[in-house]
Amino acid sequence: MDPFIRLIAVGYIINFILIIVVVCFQRRDPTVSVAWVLCFISLPILGAVLFLIFGLGLKRRTVRRYAQKLQTDTEYAKKLFRVKSAYEIDQDESIQFPDMVKYFSNVANSGYSTNNDVKVFTDAREKYDWLLKDIAEAKETINFLYFIIRDDAISNTILAALAKKANEGVEVRFMYDSFGSILTSRRIFRKLKHARKGQVAEFFPMDLFSLSKINHRNHRKIVVIDGRIAYLGGMNIGDEYMGKKKPTPWRDTHLRLTGAAVADVQKYFCLDWEFSTGEKLTNDLDKFFHKNREEQGNTPVQIVGSGPDSPEEEVKDGMIKILNHARQYTYIQTPYFVPDKAFMTAIRMAAQSGVDVRVMIPGAPDKPYVYYTTMSYMGELLDAGIRVFLYPGFIHSKTIVADDALTTIGTTNIDIRSFVLHFEINAFLYGEQCAVENRDIFLKDQYKCVELTKEAYDRRGVWNIMKEGFFRLFSQVM
Repeated sequence: MDPFIRLIAVGYIINFILIIVVVCFQRRDPTVSVAWVLCFISLPILGAVLFLIFGLGLKRRTVRRYAQKLQTDTEYAKKLFRVKSAYEIDQDESIQFPDMVKYFSNVANSGYSTNNDVKVFTDAREKYDWLLKDIAEAKETINFLYFIIRDDAISNTILAALAKKANEGVEVRFMYDSFGSILTSRRIFRKLKHARKGQVAEFFPMDLFSLSKINHRNHRKIVVIDGRIAYLGGMNIGDEYMGKKKPTPWRDTHLRLTGAAVADVQKYFCLDWEFSTGEKLTNDLDKFFHKNREEQGNTPVQIVGSGPDSPEEEVKDGMIKILNHARQYTYIQTPYFVPDKAFMTAIRMAAQSGVDVRVMIPGAPDKPYVYYTTMSYMGELLDAGIRVFLYPGFIHSKTIVADDALTTIGTTNIDIRSFVLHFEINAFLYGEQCAVENRDIFLKDQYKCVELTKEAYDRRGVWNIMKEGFFRLFSQVM
């Protein structure tokens, strides 16, 4: 028998075994199972390789370790601020959306606080300037967690500032995702590692014996300084976020928080740091968790994390709740739109109920295969009466705003990977002040966009339709 034919035959045998595993022994969403079966049939050898890398879940031991830390972290969260009971939430007439507050309190142990000040960044230069200023003024601790850090000018500037503070005696901890920063030379951390109080750690280090980890990455972007100032949002650390590299122009959204909500951001950093290094930061509540009871502002905030360790999809569910609450409008910005059935149903129902739903996606994609998958969903949105806008560049912002009352900003894309596979974090902001600001940001961006009409979408060409159809087959496993 020809060696090539033998190889193909072996590939199909392996894939047949994997089909049995996926269908009979894994409790997946049926659409995900079908996607993997199609992958095995169409790609006899490559399909098996892709499944070993992207299809395996976290090892039970890993999930158990993370769940134990999550449980421990929950107990510390209760010490930081007592999570309101359902009865207390119902009795508090100042809470505008008690069902959302109760949901996040119950499933994410998320505290609800009102004494927060929120600054929104849409310009990476401004964000980095504020961040460097806050680093320079740090007194006790600086905690960084980023999905991506590049070896470029802004990255080296920030790392130099951190090393300087570490040599001054400030405890500096920097954690990066191993896969997200795979192209970055580890030498850029040398000065920080050798600084007097500097530490550097990888989240889920890559190795050949843990291929499933490739599929479960830490997509969070977190900074907490002195337990009093927090940053989170879409901006990683790299020159491209300032529009210095293609695709350009680059548009993103990030937050700076002060107030009681900072403790919840710190909670997620401590959990991830402990998981990666074994160092238990939550033993020192006074150092890392200032009470922040003093009045910083008047914005109600809940910080919500999600990830493959959790049985719920907390951030996605919060987004769906926003869609369900909307009566006038919902404006969405996302770099990728590869939703699951629940989100797709919610967004279509909102539009079909008379809500003005608008979705803004990039006009200049960074990943062609995800772009074509995203475009495959646009026809369904347009048919439901949803307006779609193409940003002239790359929009990396992950925001939803509705009815001058509800806003979420964070790291979560509207795709299966963010909903299920990645560790994410979002701020849910209640009230008119933040919502109006983010509504106006959306409308300002909209003026720069080209609206995608049904007529233009239908004229996109057979070749594009074929690519969209092919990549959409694998949308549930992307």
